Amino acid sequence: MKIAVLVKQVPGSESALRVSAEEHWVEESALDFEMNESDSYALEEALLIKEKVADGGEVVVVSMGPAERTPKVIREALAKGADRGIHIQEEPPYETDPFLISEIFAAALRDEQFDLILSGLQSADLAAGQTGVILGEFLGMSTATLVMATELQDGSIKVKRELESGWSQWITLPLPASITIQSGLNQPRYPSLRGIMGAKKKEIKALSKADLIAGSAALQSWERLYIHKKEKRTEMIEGDLNQVVTRLVNVLRTEIKVL
Repeated sequence: MKIAVLVKQVPGSESALRVSAEEHWVEESALDFEMNESDSYALEEALLIKEKVADGGEVVVVSMGPAERTPKVIREALAKGADRGIHIQEEPPYETDPFLISEIFAAALRDEQFDLILSGLQSADLAAGQTGVILGEFLGMSTATLVMATELQDGSIKVKRELESGWSQWITLPLPASITIQSGLNQPRYPSLRGIMGAKKKEIKALSKADLIAGSAALQSWERLYIHKKEKRTEMIEGDLNQVVTRLVNVLRTEIKVL
């Protein structure tokens, strides 16, 4: 069983966000990056599946990003038990289009012939939630989203999908398959001291993004990124009783929209 896990580095929840002068991304100098939360659940699920397989299998961590921060996240995954890593090296401006990102990952992974590709449901920064599904289509794999549980079978995988209004659905997918993992389906492990030391010796294969995209153009792009600013404004309603009531009702109906 050969499993790939897509992991992404995202700004930590405690990081101070400041938009760059170009308004296309945040200033990374003020950010502390960490592994995307839902990706950590995908990694744990891959490790659990590997432990259940008779021959042990292989878990390969794949991440795209700059050299300054991406290896750290890959090493963290290796310390938890992944066997090796693939780093798709990227420099600013970073890709934000899920279709193009999926095409890059597909070019990097096609020759690996993975049985299973796991990814988090969505990233904490862009939250597109499309990469895992589009990647599966590029590689000709069966796909499923919002997976809450997995059961590996002979030549297939049975997964429980979360639906709306508290409903769920069990479906069986033929392998190879690409599935996106819902947060909370397991308890991600912490790296052990032995794992941290062993991660330093594990292979991280470096690939260039420029060699993988072959001149493809993005289908989506960011026009502007900005942080919402809170403003306080007080309006004194003057006039007789009828005027005050009329204005108040108008505010509640058209501005606050509670009526």
